[in-house]
Amino acid sequence: MQTQNIVLIIIAGIIALIIALFQYMNKAKNRTKRNLFFAFLRFLSVFALLILLINPTFRKNSYYTEKPTLVVAIDNSSSIHHLNQGQSVSQFVDRIQKNEELKERFDIKYYSFSNELKDTLSLTFDQKQTNISKALENLDQIYKNSNAPTILVTDGNQTYGRDYQYSSKTYKQQVFPIITGDTAKVTDTKIQQLNVNRYAYLKNKFPVEVILTYSGLESINTRFEVKSGRNTIYSQPVSFSEENNSKVINFTLAANTAGVLKYRTTLIPVENEKNTINNSKDFAVEVIDQKTNVLLISDLMHPDLGAIKKSVESNERRSLTIIKPTEVKDLEEYQLIILYQPNARFNGVYKKLEGTRKNYFTITGAKTDWAFLNKIQKKYRQEITRQTEYYLPRFNPNYGTFLIEDIGFNGYPPLIGAFGEIYMNSSYDMLLQRNIGNITTEEPLLVTIEENGIREAVLFGDGIWRWRAQDYLDNKNFKSFDELFGKLIQYLASNKRKSRLNTISESFYYGNASIKIKAEYFTKNYEFDRRGSLNIVVKNKDTEASQTIPMLLKNNSYEADLSSLSSGNYDYTVMVAGENISRSGSFSILDYDVEQQLLNADVTKLIQVATNTDGKAYFMNQNEILIRDLIEDQRYQAIQKSKENIVSLIDWKYLLAIIILLLSIEWFMRKYNGLI
Repeated sequence: MQTQNIVLIIIAGIIALIIALFQYMNKAKNRTKRNLFFAFLRFLSVFALLILLINPTFRKNSYYTEKPTLVVAIDNSSSIHHLNQGQSVSQFVDRIQKNEELKERFDIKYYSFSNELKDTLSLTFDQKQTNISKALENLDQIYKNSNAPTILVTDGNQTYGRDYQYSSKTYKQQVFPIITGDTAKVTDTKIQQLNVNRYAYLKNKFPVEVILTYSGLESINTRFEVKSGRNTIYSQPVSFSEENNSKVINFTLAANTAGVLKYRTTLIPVENEKNTINNSKDFAVEVIDQKTNVLLISDLMHPDLGAIKKSVESNERRSLTIIKPTEVKDLEEYQLIILYQPNARFNGVYKKLEGTRKNYFTITGAKTDWAFLNKIQKKYRQEITRQTEYYLPRFNPNYGTFLIEDIGFNGYPPLIGAFGEIYMNSSYDMLLQRNIGNITTEEPLLVTIEENGIREAVLFGDGIWRWRAQDYLDNKNFKSFDELFGKLIQYLASNKRKSRLNTISESFYYGNASIKIKAEYFTKNYEFDRRGSLNIVVKNKDTEASQTIPMLLKNNSYEADLSSLSSGNYDYTVMVAGENISRSGSFSILDYDVEQQLLNADVTKLIQVATNTDGKAYFMNQNEILIRDLIEDQRYQAIQKSKENIVSLIDWKYLLAIIILLLSIEWFMRKYNGLI
């Protein structure tokens, strides 16, 4: 209690005594014992009231014992089941749960993990991916301020993520790996990796690279085959030995049919081979019947031309040809025309465009003849000042013609364009706006226009080669800029009418990959509508089974996660509730479970994790030794802690009851003696 409160309590006692004596002793004619008793009651009640007003505080210490936490993390991936360890793991967890000594020594917390860490022990051993590194990182965050040794029950086989052998060096707790699975080396042939492009062109050949591995002591001979349906289209004998235990096979296959072509590769198992699942692997290739041919027309040499060509052809499904306006003859073989800084020599080009109704992309700049361009078309008009200006890009997050993200435009160099206002005479969607230095304007820098079935994009500035260079400086690649340009090309090269509902999906997915289908839903003014209620109906073509899944709004699209679907061929339909709008498509899921490609526990890495964290590795049959070691380990002791609570007297309810009791006794006694 503070000194100030002690002084106030003394003063309160003096005041209460003075009041009691004044009321019952000073005015009394006879100073009897009865008056003295009444004065005593009044003193107590007044003193209690004053103490309540002062409200002194008291410090109260409470003591409790905190046990160290024992974290038990269980691998819930399908490799545990594949290695026939599911029952052993469940029995191990049951022993931990029933051991009274362990429960008395530790506060035990249970987790399961696969690609994500979950605070549950619902073990199904059916998850398709394993990320041990992520599980350790999450546990490190949860128990960063605690003493929490970790029992890690796993086979050590990680399918993706950072290498946990090295990331465990930063883990602050001791890890005790429980190694599950077979540790003996057995004979096994395996398709380790298969590399192939997702796309090929009709009437061309596409390359395939296959890496084969062998684990064993004897020399063996087998055969590698590739089948399409029931037909074997490629075959090659393969030999392995203990020293020569890997092969790389390169070959090409013909793309003679447009569409999705599915293949199965098989490395014929040897006699008595234990795991034959990893001897087969499926892959697919989407064969496209033509490229997107782009024509760039320019009357001058400029670094932009090279940047545009590199960006367009970064996708092998596209090609770009550069010619002068006087060399233009036929536009029919091109899906898109790019007009770079038009001048009077483009007069014939515009007449051909009008006749063929081709989509086109106009790029203007410092050398553009605006007097000609204002006259030859009516969609937009530039104020003619004969001066130039530097314009910085500003991304418009409300752009809705197609999905696009801000790739860091605010850090891009300025473009050079004509100084003056731009007047838009047709409906347009603005992707980028102009900034002049630190001045924000509403002037367009990059717009898309769709009028009478013809699509056009207009960039009001030259120097985009600097943007591509800046992308490399920022990201060490050109990916972001090339994707932006690719989406513009894709939009302009398509002659499909604009729809209020669009779907985005792949033709095929691998079984171990994330399977997501996206949809874009627009209002009647073609503005992205976040109020929509979209559902997707997925139907298996083979079993005729169907299910309806709601699509969730994420950023500027709706999304459905279909990763739980099994392999097969599917049709889907996306519908908008309350609207007579739907879009359909199809996709295939190829059978592939990376967890089933694994044969042995990774003992070496798990032992290294134990070494990195000052723990110890155990095998599944050593659970009693693990329990004894944990109980006897002096690093894990219960800690007695104290907790100081500051209690205010006003929180003590009995004081109010005492005051009421004292005043009541005084009133009844005075009433009884006829003083009231």
